[in-house]
Amino acid sequence: MIETLPVDNIPPAQGFTDVLRRFTLDGMPTVEVEEAGLHYFVNAFWTAGQRRGHSIHEISYRACFKSQLPAFFIDRLTGPGDRVFDPFSGRGTTAVQAALMGRAPAANDVNPLSAMLCAPRLDPPSIGAIDARLTEIDLSKAVADPAEADLLAFYHPDTLRRISALRAWLLNRGDKLDAADAWIRMVAINRLTGHSPGFFSVYTMPPNQAVSAVSQRKINGARGQVPPPRDVKAIILKKTRSLLSDGAPPPHPPAILLTGPADRTPNLADASVDLIVTSPPFLDVVDYEGDNWLRCWFAGIDPASVRIDKHRDIAAWEAFVRRSFGEFARVVRPGGFVAFEVGEVRGGKVLLERHVSAAIEGLPFDLLGVMVNQQAFTKTANCWGVNNNRGGTNTNRIVLAVRH
Repeated sequence: MIETLPVDNIPPAQGFTDVLRRFTLDGMPTVEVEEAGLHYFVNAFWTAGQRRGHSIHEISYRACFKSQLPAFFIDRLTGPGDRVFDPFSGRGTTAVQAALMGRAPAANDVNPLSAMLCAPRLDPPSIGAIDARLTEIDLSKAVADPAEADLLAFYHPDTLRRISALRAWLLNRGDKLDAADAWIRMVAINRLTGHSPGFFSVYTMPPNQAVSAVSQRKINGARGQVPPPRDVKAIILKKTRSLLSDGAPPPHPPAILLTGPADRTPNLADASVDLIVTSPPFLDVVDYEGDNWLRCWFAGIDPASVRIDKHRDIAAWEAFVRRSFGEFARVVRPGGFVAFEVGEVRGGKVLLERHVSAAIEGLPFDLLGVMVNQQAFTKTANCWGVNNNRGGTNTNRIVLAVRH
């Protein structure tokens, strides 16, 4: 049995913890544990079979969670039309899932790539409109680019000329960029590098990160490979059909998409958010700037100008979380919820949920507990020190809080 809540009768905070307590999936009840003053709820809250969500989510981005995570909370804690916000949006999973479920999406990220990846999928144009626009674009015009010498580590010269021509065409559109253009840019950003013929590049690292040109030359040498020619337009159209194979989101309230730090979101009104579902940067474990240098090049963004928070010191990370929750206290309505996914870092030696608990002390939030979504669950697991990717386990750790 999967315990759900009627969307027209949102319960108080204790009601949601009761749902987690009663939750069973495939006959497996939730296990509760108290440790270090925190209450843990441990279960497989969504099955491995559910891990493939709607097709429109299937774009790659580093350190992103599966769509089933926000869907779990959106389904149980909001109703149609409610505002769902992700202040660290990344590829836009929470916002897109909110749109798919008829909620009002809101998203923020310090990297302008985020809005470029998210906005087109909230209200996509038709495949016919995208095909027609691709036909209009002339990719035969050579475009001089000082980065070309490095980029030839990834691309055949003909492919690089087409990519550069497409990039120049999109950048020249400026304010004239319409829905079809934005969609093409989004797909192209996502097809720049990868490890199959469905990408513009020769075989390289998985598509959620881009190695340096120096590293790519080493990969080419080790594999004895030369970048092959790719049909840029055909790849974009094929990925478009794949993304839209499950259809577009249904009608939903207008989205609010912001670019900036999470502790300053002035375009969101006071008490306007019903639910936050998010995952912040985790200490120093992900190099977002390094991973996205090639995407930034294509989009015309200076990656050095994107000041993504990186914290090697836990005290600095805790202060960053407190600043963020200070802003959440302004935008979340009383009775609204925050699901703050902190993952597992440094081999489980640093339990970030404890630092979130310390960070929000004195702010107008009640901590409900920590939900540990464990895909290969056993009752004997040490749920506050779950080993990720060992022994067949894969976990999400989500701090649950309610605005009082």
